Amino acid sequence: MSKSKRTPKELLPHLFRQEYTKMTAVLCRHFGLDHIEIAEDIVSDTFLKASEHWAIKGIPENPTAWLYTVAKNKTKDYFKHIKLFENKIKPSLKLNKKAAQIDIDFDEDIIKDSELSMIFAVCNSQNPTEYQICLILQILCGFSLAEIANAFLTNRERIKKRLLRGRANLRNSNFLIKTLDQKEIQSRLDTVLKSIYLLFNEGYFSKTNNQLIRKELCLEAIRLALILTKNELTDMPQTNALLALMCFQSSRLESRTNHKGEAIKYDEQDKKLWDKSLIEKGNYFLIKACNGNKISKYHLEASIAYWHTTPTGESKWEHILHLYNQLILIEYSPITALNRIFAFSKVYGYKKAISEAEKLKLLEINYYHELLGYLYSEEDMDKAIQHYTLAIELTKSKTEKQTLIKEIEQLRKKKNRS
Repeated sequence: MSKSKRTPKELLPHLFRQEYTKMTAVLCRHFGLDHIEIAEDIVSDTFLKASEHWAIKGIPENPTAWLYTVAKNKTKDYFKHIKLFENKIKPSLKLNKKAAQIDIDFDEDIIKDSELSMIFAVCNSQNPTEYQICLILQILCGFSLAEIANAFLTNRERIKKRLLRGRANLRNSNFLIKTLDQKEIQSRLDTVLKSIYLLFNEGYFSKTNNQLIRKELCLEAIRLALILTKNELTDMPQTNALLALMCFQSSRLESRTNHKGEAIKYDEQDKKLWDKSLIEKGNYFLIKACNGNKISKYHLEASIAYWHTTPTGESKWEHILHLYNQLILIEYSPITALNRIFAFSKVYGYKKAISEAEKLKLLEINYYHELLGYLYSEEDMDKAIQHYTLAIELTKSKTEKQTLIKEIEQLRKKKNRS
């Protein structure tokens, strides 16, 4: 038995997030992507068996190896006993006699190759880009419907339809997990990077599960990006720029919330908690990202994140504002516009920033009112409270609500003292 003090209930969610997609990717080499549901069912059954077995027998010495062994055995049993495979799947896969002898290997290199191949296979031109991203987030990253809906700022029903149609298109296209070629890489890399970017963002500023930060999602996004950098066909400047961005942002995770899970403003973060090793890795990948002539949004965002990890200097916010001005021309988004206003306030002051912010009129976005609450806090406390109250009404995050309520309480105390 394992000497770890962690219970099965504590360990299994971690292993599920870490191993589920690896196991599914390897099994899809045998079933084909058009029958991915079979692979997913086998892996899900494996984790179900683990939850039942470990609760009685205890956690094995090597939990991951235990999961791989059970998944292998379940797959072999499936190929041996299920008539569906003999009658429908086997003919469609056109297996020869040698291929019918299933030899499943969860070797580290095979896992990486399977995951890399699978993520690009899911980015099939048979599907619109938004379908591709939804499928990657669900299949390779384990996102729930709610998490994907939040990533796209839309409702669950729309995401559910995209997933159902996307999976149907994959089945109809009979697309297989296979070795990638350069043409396929070039046509699909942007979608893959965007999916990893969305995954990281959901972890860095989560809108689900009443958690402001979900470190496991950030780590998963970094893991997938690292896989891309280890293959010469996907080790591109924009890939390294995205990885640099995620390293810089992750370096400040420990300082972004207090022990209650409430957000800590950037200006009030304890810089001693910043992870210097991740900052160094961010510098390394940002330098690698410069080996090319094209500047992507990831280059600009990584550069902004870099400046956020440097000591405060006279020109720091000028650099950040300049980068936001460039970023907003490449790809406009409401969040980018609001972040730009924050940098603008550091350069030109709160009064001018308020004027700039109110021109945006993003009245239905809680971050808009949070920013105005922050900007008005030194100028007009009543208006600051008003905007923070609107932000509370618009956000669905319990943790975010608590943080904003605390801000209002502090403003009221300050107002009473003055």
